Amino acid sequence: MTTYTLAGGCFWCLDAVYRRINGVNKIVSGYTGGQVDNPSYEQVSTGATGHAEAVQITFDEQAVPADVILDLFFLIHDPTTPNRQGNDVGTQYRSAMFYNDDNQKMDFQMAIERSKSYWDDIPVTTITKLETFYPAEDYHQDYFNKNPGNGYCSVVITPKIVKARSAYAKWFKD
Repeated sequence: MTTYTLAGGCFWCLDAVYRRINGVNKIVSGYTGGQVDNPSYEQVSTGATGHAEAVQITFDEQAVPADVILDLFFLIHDPTTPNRQGNDVGTQYRSAMFYNDDNQKMDFQMAIERSKSYWDDIPVTTITKLETFYPAEDYHQDYFNKNPGNGYCSVVITPKIVKARSAYAKWFKD
């Protein structure tokens, strides 16, 4: 099993897409890259802690290639806008990749290079050594599936799922 820690705006979006991918065994929404121990959502949402909303994606590389996981990441968020995804603004919504070892760092660098062909502007995605990952509160885990009637889910997340399914149908569970 491989685990990637990725931040691409609101963690609900990444969580919702990756839960639908064959070979993904576990998704945990949380916070990383900041300077406060055990931050709460309320603290992170102010932007003052330095944390990014992120997901840890644990997957089986025999079932889904790492390139698919990483290319999906660049498909479902805009890596060219610093500290912003749509109406979500602040450092907590930055595009970032947090590596565990030098192999992951290299994989992330190659994924950023590949992503340049998808976007007109240059990616601003940062690559940083993973220090500590703090799981988010329970109500954030699997948010989309638990709150299908939520307006944010309908307007923001559903189109990302549709886009990902269209591009990577072979890898989708449903």
